[in-house]
Amino acid sequence: MKNKIKYIIIALTLMLQTGCNDWVELMPPNGLVREEFWQSKEDVEAMLMGAYSALSSLDNLFFIHGEARGDMVDDDTNLSGNIRDMMNGNIYPDNWYANWQDFYTVINYANEIIANAPGVQSVDDTFTDYQLQGFLAEAYFIRSLTYFYLVRIYNEVPYVTEPSETDESFFYPEKSSAENVLNSISEDLRNNRQYLSSDFISIRQIKGRASKAACNALLADIALWQFEYEKVIEYVQEIEMDEFSKLVSADMWFYMFYPGNSNESIFELQFDERQSQRNSTYGMTNYDSHNFLASNKAIEMFSLQFADEPFRGQGATVSKENETTYTIWKYVGLSPDGVTTRPSNISNTANWIVYRHADVLLMKAEALSQLERFEEALSILNRVRDRAGVNAISLPNSATAYEDAILNERALELAYEGKRWFDLVRMGRRNDYARSSNLVNMIIENVPATQKRVLGSKLTNPMGWYMPIYEDELERNKYLEQNPYYLR
Repeated sequence: MKNKIKYIIIALTLMLQTGCNDWVELMPPNGLVREEFWQSKEDVEAMLMGAYSALSSLDNLFFIHGEARGDMVDDDTNLSGNIRDMMNGNIYPDNWYANWQDFYTVINYANEIIANAPGVQSVDDTFTDYQLQGFLAEAYFIRSLTYFYLVRIYNEVPYVTEPSETDESFFYPEKSSAENVLNSISEDLRNNRQYLSSDFISIRQIKGRASKAACNALLADIALWQFEYEKVIEYVQEIEMDEFSKLVSADMWFYMFYPGNSNESIFELQFDERQSQRNSTYGMTNYDSHNFLASNKAIEMFSLQFADEPFRGQGATVSKENETTYTIWKYVGLSPDGVTTRPSNISNTANWIVYRHADVLLMKAEALSQLERFEEALSILNRVRDRAGVNAISLPNSATAYEDAILNERALELAYEGKRWFDLVRMGRRNDYARSSNLVNMIIENVPATQKRVLGSKLTNPMGWYMPIYEDELERNKYLEQNPYYLR
């Protein structure tokens, strides 16, 4: 009974955590958590599972921030007004999706583990150094991944590495530069990568918990964002030697999404409706919910009327509802026929794939092309295309030509996996914003004619590519400064 009470206390504690400034009001007395919970390695693992669960609950935000402002989705009648405002560039500090509290909840889980797990060894003599280092490495991965999303969404954010456990905790941190945050999390990942376990026994653990391959994928993604191309190649080469992640065959492409946990997967957020673990993507992309639809650009990329994409096109990535309406199929379909949806008992169980093999291969191709190693880049690009059943392409030896081709291939291969907006922003930032106008033109192509000029004008300022700080955070924390774009 004592153990049951202990786990109920910690579950309530963690569910109640919200923004990075108001934990102290919601945490139960500090002594209760420390003295009644951190008593065994099982307690540490339970907290780690809570961190993974909290991370999984961000799947809706990963989708919205990765897709809504891009050019692959359109809005339907029931879409939230806050999301529609994001799509149209009408973003203000009172927009709910400027609220970063759920991200900092995940970070605080990780910080709790990093701070408290080492002390458990003094009361549990069965808790080995090997187990401790493995749990800590997973916590560092979760924290680093969450911060990487925050930097890409907000640019500068508070970098909090201590848990908010007591009334004396400092809850009003200033923002750190994006560069400092990325350098810090990269160092954490490199320092802890060696401790990530290879002892996972089930496919759900292999694909759903942080592995060395997942760590290398995150490091490669961060390095690409920072335009450190040699590092990208180094990290992806490590993944290519991993036996647990390879490109699946073309006829198995759709089955990465149902049933999930495929051989191609590197890291994905797990859902199981039988255990009340439900995703958000079904509700956002199911046609009957009338939230997100495929954009005209996506229709031209995937529909049988325009494109030859036998394995990842119509029926797999999108499905046709009528002559003008196509829905997103990856998270609702049972098979790549565009017709058979998941039955109700498993409708919300599509995992959220954070990284898979085709993704990191295309990262490597991008890095190679920016280093003018064009032949190697083209080989990778055509390898991904060959798997998809589409013809090989040839390209002029130009970094710009390769950038466009790889960006297009990532749109085809990774549509609706939360990558598109970040890919576009990375292109816009590259080489001192040399191609920022290309980003603007691609985005405004997807909006009504009456809004093109206004949105185009807003996007010319790169700081407008990032979200504002939510107004409630500014009210709570006098040390925070608003993204200057939103001060006008």
